[in-house]
Amino acid sequence: MIAKGELRVSISKREVVAAVLPLQEHWLPLSNLDLLLPPVDVGVFFCYQNTTSHGFEAMVGALKKAMAQTLVSYYALAGEVVPNSVGEPEILCNNRGVDFIEAHADVELKHLNLFNPDDTIEGKLVPNKKKGVLAVQATQLKCGGLVVGCTFDHRVADAYSANMFLVSWADMAQSKPISQLPSFRRSLLNPRRPGCVDPTLDDMYVPISTLPPPKQPLEDDDHHLISRIYYVKIDQLNHLQSLATSNGHKRTKLEAFSAFLWKMVAQCDTTNDHKITKMGIVVDGRSRLCEGGSDEYTRLMGSYFGNVLSIPFGGEKVNEVVEKPLSWVAEQVHDFLENAVTKDHFLGLIDWVEAHRPEPALAKIYSSGSSSEDGPAFVVSSGQRFPVSKVDFGWGKPFFGSYHFPWGGDAGYVMPMPTPTGNGDWIVYMHLMKMQLDFIETQASNLFSPLTFDHLN
Repeated sequence: MIAKGELRVSISKREVVAAVLPLQEHWLPLSNLDLLLPPVDVGVFFCYQNTTSHGFEAMVGALKKAMAQTLVSYYALAGEVVPNSVGEPEILCNNRGVDFIEAHADVELKHLNLFNPDDTIEGKLVPNKKKGVLAVQATQLKCGGLVVGCTFDHRVADAYSANMFLVSWADMAQSKPISQLPSFRRSLLNPRRPGCVDPTLDDMYVPISTLPPPKQPLEDDDHHLISRIYYVKIDQLNHLQSLATSNGHKRTKLEAFSAFLWKMVAQCDTTNDHKITKMGIVVDGRSRLCEGGSDEYTRLMGSYFGNVLSIPFGGEKVNEVVEKPLSWVAEQVHDFLENAVTKDHFLGLIDWVEAHRPEPALAKIYSSGSSSEDGPAFVVSSGQRFPVSKVDFGWGKPFFGSYHFPWGGDAGYVMPMPTPTGNGDWIVYMHLMKMQLDFIETQASNLFSPLTFDHLN
């Protein structure tokens, strides 16, 4: 029995689901871009309503059968991450399988507090992964609804890869051919010989040994990082986008939203006036690496399974971010992004990791805020490709879906995703300090609505 807060979840069964076909045991190295990830897990969950006509046992049976079939192609998810002879993590593809949990929760979907996932989702509906690369939990709700929660080892899969797997798993459950077979061809991300590293990468990435020791967690609740989920309407996003545009330079919705959030976070604590506040945006390098490449390389990168991410960031004085107009802040966001959304940036990053191996390294912003000289810091990751409406296992589209990622860094983490209806509104997962979220809810209540069942109905 898991008891925390109000929601009680009882586990009825645990088993391990392995690939349905025997696999030759082998080692799969992590790429240089995988090696930039700390050992951190990322969760995702989907809520389904009105599934009573299918029956919980039948649905769980379908999920497991499809999982066993999908793992034949996505075999890395059935392995485990273990250190190699020089201490670097590698995937042992041994088909140990995926831990699969069946559970029941004494709540109806309409009463599930999605706004506060720390109390309802964390370790309850999204499982804590103990072994292997992936853990899955299927939870039956009191109303006959179903929640499917997954926890992935981020060193093995970024959101793009996890999305590919989720859609393939749903395809298989509906007896459709897998829409995208994964490629694990690590040579697609080989370093160049000789390498060529832009010195600016030393400002973005650091060997872990050079980081200061982590700050002792503060006693007061206000400085703790907590998770919340908000609903943001398309007309509000359009309004932000128009405010962020100046001199004919139209900014994307993500740039405008990120700039607005940066102003809010900076404004939250004005005792930091001359400290530097940092904001990063996660960039997927797949399309960038394909620039000028062959059709075959583009095809393989489109199905590449692993991490192809970078986290460029900008740093500005708190008082500047607060006082300057949104269009100025959006321009700073655009400028730091522009330098990193290139093929050269990603090729250089692969070479940078090679030059530092086997010493582990990390995106610098992950540990920003760890020193008393730092102002507030956070990262935005665009989840606009989150395929929530495609994760249909045969009993309808999800009523709701979201990533859940209290990532363990010192900086905050924010992920906007589309709603299941695809009407242009956003679901926004936010992992920030409690005082920052309280401030944002007070100052920007017209933009950020705490997520309720009614938003989705």
